Amino acid sequence: MTHPARKLTLAAAAALGVVLLAPTAAMATPPAGVTGTIIYRKTIGDTDYILREITVQPGGTTGWHTHEGTLYGVIRSGTLTHEMADCTTVDTYRTGQLIVEESGAEHVHRGVNLGKTPLVLDVLYVDPKGAPLSDDAADPGCPELG
Repeated sequence: MTHPARKLTLAAAAALGVVLLAPTAAMATPPAGVTGTIIYRKTIGDTDYILREITVQPGGTTGWHTHEGTLYGVIRSGTLTHEMADCTTVDTYRTGQLIVEESGAEHVHRGVNLGKTPLVLDVLYVDPKGAPLSDDAADPGCPELG
């Protein structure tokens, strides 16, 4: 017959082994130097339309993220460097240019302000009703820009 303390020790060791061997999720990358103000919000049927002004300070980043809906933006001032999770697709948008961000987990991206002045953009989110403005995504391991 096995001693009760020994059973407890074996059970604890087994549980610890499961925890240590379980895969861990990569950490999300939070935004830094980013502020946003919602200017307008309207729900029509199952769709939210949200107009938001976003400011990214020099050196700031949106962090890696995705969207559940499509975004349409215009750069009001500054420069946006937009990178996809494949680490090779990097686009630069300047004042007056339009940007479209597609929805879904296959469109992980981040925005970075590599300039010396604040980046200001207006974004129209066309989201499923009640969806968050963005969903954090794990860092894909791309080198830092700049």
